[in-house]
Amino acid sequence: MYTGARILIESLIENGVDTIFGYPGGAVLNIYDELEKNKDRIRHILVSHEQHASHAADGYARSTGRTGVCLATSGPGATNLVTGIATAFADSIPVIAITGNVGIPLLGKDSFQEVDIAGITMPVVKHNWIVKDVRSLSQIIHEAFIVALSGRPGPVLIDIPKDVSSSLCDYNEPHGNGQAFKDRAERLLKRTKQETFSEEDIEKTADMINNSGRPLIYAGGGVIHSDAAAELKKLAEHINAPVALSLMGMGAFPQEHPLCTGLTGMHGSNASNKAMQKSDLIIVIGARFSDRVTGSAGKFAHNAKIIHIDIDPAEINKNIYVNAFIAGDIKKALGRLLADKRLKNKSSGPLNEWNEEINRWKSAVPRDKPRRKTSADNKNLSPRLIIEKTAKVLGDKAIVVTDVGQHQIWVAQYYPFKNPRSFLSSGGMGTMGFGMGAAIGAKIANPQATVALFTGDGSFRMNCAEMSTLVKYSLPVLIIILNNSALGMLRQWQNSFYNSCYSQTDLENLGPDFIQLAAAYNVSGFRVTDEPELISALGKCAEIIKGGRPALIEAVIDKDEKVIPFAPGIHGAHLSFLEKK
Repeated sequence: MYTGARILIESLIENGVDTIFGYPGGAVLNIYDELEKNKDRIRHILVSHEQHASHAADGYARSTGRTGVCLATSGPGATNLVTGIATAFADSIPVIAITGNVGIPLLGKDSFQEVDIAGITMPVVKHNWIVKDVRSLSQIIHEAFIVALSGRPGPVLIDIPKDVSSSLCDYNEPHGNGQAFKDRAERLLKRTKQETFSEEDIEKTADMINNSGRPLIYAGGGVIHSDAAAELKKLAEHINAPVALSLMGMGAFPQEHPLCTGLTGMHGSNASNKAMQKSDLIIVIGARFSDRVTGSAGKFAHNAKIIHIDIDPAEINKNIYVNAFIAGDIKKALGRLLADKRLKNKSSGPLNEWNEEINRWKSAVPRDKPRRKTSADNKNLSPRLIIEKTAKVLGDKAIVVTDVGQHQIWVAQYYPFKNPRSFLSSGGMGTMGFGMGAAIGAKIANPQATVALFTGDGSFRMNCAEMSTLVKYSLPVLIIILNNSALGMLRQWQNSFYNSCYSQTDLENLGPDFIQLAAAYNVSGFRVTDEPELISALGKCAEIIKGGRPALIEAVIDKDEKVIPFAPGIHGAHLSFLEKK
């Protein structure tokens, strides 16, 4: 006979879980008691706030492709997970959130620390369960892993009342109930990976590509989720098509590849956005036509036919009408397309007129061109310089995490990403405070990898307490704060659209002193204001990181440093904005 808490732990271990991120509370004490008894089999990472437990599980999942797991108590503990769950849902990240709740007889009676977390999370999960019978707990755990990983990935939630976690139930290990449910889960998951597209879909796609003179591939996060980066590269080279990337697609295609045009959309490169408008065929792979990319949907890519390849049929024709589509696993779809002898090989021979035009756009406004001079006070310390110098120190295989704001876009524009799962950032939800938890999750999941967090002073104020987690578990993460003493992206909008009325976005003189704060957590910190100081600090931090400790650099930049391009509605009325830059 096992308690529900023991069955939970056994079921998680059977599904390959090695780490849980969480914070204890009264409704989950039975589970924490069992975690302590099994700490040699499954690791618990104690964070400083439940929201960062969900972000850590998210970072764990983004950096590995495996399912991340987080745990919180009932009431405020459960609701503190919601932002992280919504963040994972927006970017299709497989996370299992486990919450405790009051006993079954107390549900619905406004009991102490009771909340209807299933009702609250319903819009931002693929599915959720309230476990009301300990005998169904193991099955629910295994089903949760199926749902989180199958099809388009995403978060799920399991709510476990306290009396369920303490109830006893027959459970035969290692080949009892849990193994039977696991076998069933594997069969169902395999079934979800079967092809759902037809030979006719492949043929139509190949014919449209063959008849195109100005093809463009627009690749998103779905390429990374399906581990299809190699197939994407083969396709681009085979048909000699430039590749534009969504924010979530960074790392799906090497930034320095001759066919890469970089980020597309509101803050995209000149080449990506012009190509999007002037292409005669856009092949959209694993992207969802975000409004930050399309601008005015009615004016998006009006010269082009569109092919959409995506695992989620619900995304087809949702935001933009397409001329053809392949609904199914991207890796399999691209593999079938590449194997089709009807698809013409355009990789050899001289550059055609389309590729020459793309290269002219890239050379006229390079992706990494300095956009403005910094102030005399900051000498030559610019976002581009900070990111490029840091990239050289980190190397090709680093995992780079960002919070949300100007620094996020600068990293996407300037960092030379080469590998999938090397860029972790909140795209769809745009969650400030995401970065530290995600960096913790990435480092736990990839202990041999170099992990760096780029953040802004506004975002860092939301998650700086997690430096205690870095120190407690000896996680050598490099933190780079781009400090402009403002909520920079909002300030930029206020400058452009609100007559420079900087309402509540000026953070100057509010504190804290980030170097003293880091010292309070026993984290080595360095403030830099020019290039020599930056180079020196990066060298010192590299040694600290090698020694197994976290380090922090506060890089002071100009308050009015801007993200350029900055063109809302970029593929509609604002195309002229690009022409002037």
